[in-house]
Amino acid sequence: MTALNASTRRVATAVALAAAAAISLSACSAGQITQTATQVAAVNGNYANQGDISLRNVHIVYPNSAEYSLEPGGKAALAFTAINENESKADRLAKISTDKAKSVTIAGEVGGRIIEPQTAMGAGVPDVTVTDDGKKLETDLVAVVLNDIEEGVYPGLTVPITFTFERAGDITVQVPVDAGPTRERHESAKSGNAGAEPLGGGEAGGH
Repeated sequence: MTALNASTRRVATAVALAAAAAISLSACSAGQITQTATQVAAVNGNYANQGDISLRNVHIVYPNSAEYSLEPGGKAALAFTAINENESKADRLAKISTDKAKSVTIAGEVGGRIIEPQTAMGAGVPDVTVTDDGKKLETDLVAVVLNDIEEGVYPGLTVPITFTFERAGDITVQVPVDAGPTRERHESAKSGNAGAEPLGGGEAGGH
């Protein structure tokens, strides 16, 4: 009789542990979904809102060719999406400026850069913008280049850049510099591989 009770207790304990694990996994998953739902987007850049204009994924692109460089005197590409959320009135991107570059070039006619209602303008992004509520907006593409950049435009730092719109006015964004494909976060010592020997015999990239 005693053995039977012990066996029963073991079965009950196993069932309880399995149920607890299932609840724990369910709660963890639910927490991730809730967190994702409240985030703006999984993007590289910063964002800002003013008037009817929403700026999304604003970042300086890490150089991917010999044409661009983050060294002082070099030039760097700017990526962003500007959404006009107004239902009936257009806006126009008049200029982009920063004290970290001698000038900023926006490809296209000076009289262009008009963002029609419920459309978007972007640089370094796809030609279709998906809003937070799942709506797809046509995106006019331009090329934006920061010319003759100053010292301090470096991965991990931010650069103040001002977007000037005719209706929305000046919007200043602290723009991060993209770290590029060679700076992978998973190589940190905090990734759980701090004690492992690095591949290829190189030095560990711990912080």
